[in-house]
Amino acid sequence: MPRSPVRKLVNLVVTIPAYNEEKTIRAVIESVPQKIEGISSIRVLVVDDGSTDHTVSEAIAAKATVISNSVNRGLAFTFTRALEKALEMGADIVVNTDADNQYDQSQIPRLIQPILEGRADMVLGSRFRGNIEHMPLSKRWGNRLASHILSWNTGIPITDGQTGFRAFNQEAALRLNILSNFTYTQETIIDAADKRLRIAEVPCDFRKRADQSRLFNGILDYALRAAHTVVMGNLKLRPIATFGTIGAVFLILGIISGIPVLESFLVTGRIGEAFLMRAIISGVLFIIGVEVAALGLIAALIKQNRQLLEKQITEVRRQSLKMKGQVHV
Repeated sequence: MPRSPVRKLVNLVVTIPAYNEEKTIRAVIESVPQKIEGISSIRVLVVDDGSTDHTVSEAIAAKATVISNSVNRGLAFTFTRALEKALEMGADIVVNTDADNQYDQSQIPRLIQPILEGRADMVLGSRFRGNIEHMPLSKRWGNRLASHILSWNTGIPITDGQTGFRAFNQEAALRLNILSNFTYTQETIIDAADKRLRIAEVPCDFRKRADQSRLFNGILDYALRAAHTVVMGNLKLRPIATFGTIGAVFLILGIISGIPVLESFLVTGRIGEAFLMRAIISGVLFIIGVEVAALGLIAALIKQNRQLLEKQITEVRRQSLKMKGQVHV
């Protein structure tokens, strides 16, 4: 008789960064599906970011694996630590979700389906393609604007770049590097695009939060921090184009400003007092333009060195996990 095909084991780790979420963390953990078609094992990992309430005890009572930061280190650090620990736990797929119970964990099978089918390395749960129970208008438009900017920067159609409900295959989890000290949401997309990882979106539902978010102080604070992340990401993705465009603007302004000066010089053979200040401004603008364009070339060289270094870091991670028997793909 022919042998039946050996079923590939696929391990899922659901990570939950948490900071003072004692009221909701247990409900989040207990709502994670216990069985998913195509998945061999499901484990929940809570990374406590220095909580001062009963978040840890509630998570342990719900039978999750818990690790803690000694002090509050922020969401980006905690998310990165969660990815690293999930890989150590043998994750083939990592699902990240929020501890505030705004996402519906029963939709995890939908979230990971593109990865199981081999169509994506990273999947975003889009609130704007699903149902939103409540979101303030300012936050709604802020999220949409940031997502449009991300789509323009990366060339990938994205409707919700700020969602905390997302999934990664093992390769994506190994290769992503987060440098932001604020949030991981935009930077993971930018980094994935830079590494040419496949990104997909699926609809997800979003519930009303019981209290206010503690991640940022108002929409303006969030917008400034997110804008900084996106700008830095754009410099990371295409340094020559970015610096070249900025440099070209200064060069054009310098040329426009200098045209009357040149006309005066061609007619009179000298630069009169009336054009002296314009000549200085034109020269300064022109010099700035050249220097900024030169920075683009330097940044491009730095990008090449960074890419080589990241390849080495990824390989070190891969070899470390192989030695522990945790690399399955």
